[in-house]
Amino acid sequence: MRASRYFTAVDSHTEGMPTRVITGGIGPIPGATIAERREHFVQHMDHIRQLLVNEPRGHAAMSGAILQPPTRADADWGVLYIEVSGCLPMCGHGTIGVATVLVETGMVAVTEPVTTVRLDTPAGLVVAEVNVRDGRAESVRFQNVPAYVHELDAVVDVPGLGEVRYDMAYGGNFYAILPIESIGISFDVKEKEQMLTSGLSIMDAINAQRRPVHREDPGIAGCKHVQLVAPGSGGSDARNAMVIHPGWFDRSPCGTGTSARMAQLHARGELPLNTDFVNESLLGTRFIGRLVAETSRGVTPTIEGRAWLTGMAQYLLDPTDPFPNGFTL
Repeated sequence: MRASRYFTAVDSHTEGMPTRVITGGIGPIPGATIAERREHFVQHMDHIRQLLVNEPRGHAAMSGAILQPPTRADADWGVLYIEVSGCLPMCGHGTIGVATVLVETGMVAVTEPVTTVRLDTPAGLVVAEVNVRDGRAESVRFQNVPAYVHELDAVVDVPGLGEVRYDMAYGGNFYAILPIESIGISFDVKEKEQMLTSGLSIMDAINAQRRPVHREDPGIAGCKHVQLVAPGSGGSDARNAMVIHPGWFDRSPCGTGTSARMAQLHARGELPLNTDFVNESLLGTRFIGRLVAETSRGVTPTIEGRAWLTGMAQYLLDPTDPFPNGFTL
């Protein structure tokens, strides 16, 4: 056996959505902050992301996180979030997966019934509270970065759909939010191809006509997520089909997407502070969200969900491999 690159990982899934947590094989990435490390990674090291999330090591909906030494004294670990669409500023399901992995592998000091894990992310400090019983992480609640509404009732012209009205909100990433019924699609997994095609067309139109830019950090820009929403069912408050660039669905209810949705509902007067909001995925899994404060930067969301470890792995790159960046098909 020979390898030009060697990585260790702990794989998990959060309410159905994978998180491949890279625990070794990548040293400290240059940059004084995690945001700067993300920029360096995007510009100079993106081949590593591609290798780890693309086929044959990953798949069309693969997601992960790269552990880093923190760049701030109040954090336990630094995290870069990776997926097939790129390197994200923040990832909710990934945060739940990372916190679960850190607790269940002993990479943080574990206390019961609650272990607090502080993560240095490109979007800011994220604090996760892990409910622990008999050494197992039963659930994770994290306080996300401030969420805010970028636009309400924005309109873009979409080929094949005409004028589409949507709200744009930020919850760690930008999300275009619209009722699925407004584009003539029923909320049914049987309609997934139409959901995906329509969502990607809306995404392209937004980026061409009304591309969002974060009001504090211009390095966070563009829309890679379209949230097609429907009323709740069987105890949930809402359901969503999350269409993600370049063409897949979030399997979980999406943590940053749930944060953005709560900011949107709050701005419309439909969700008060300190009220549980149960959001359901296309798969039927759920997150519990809550807005706990309102500040000049937006509303402060918390998200609670569960993750399960699925394996521990070592990933190699043979120097003769014809696909050093993996591939998509």
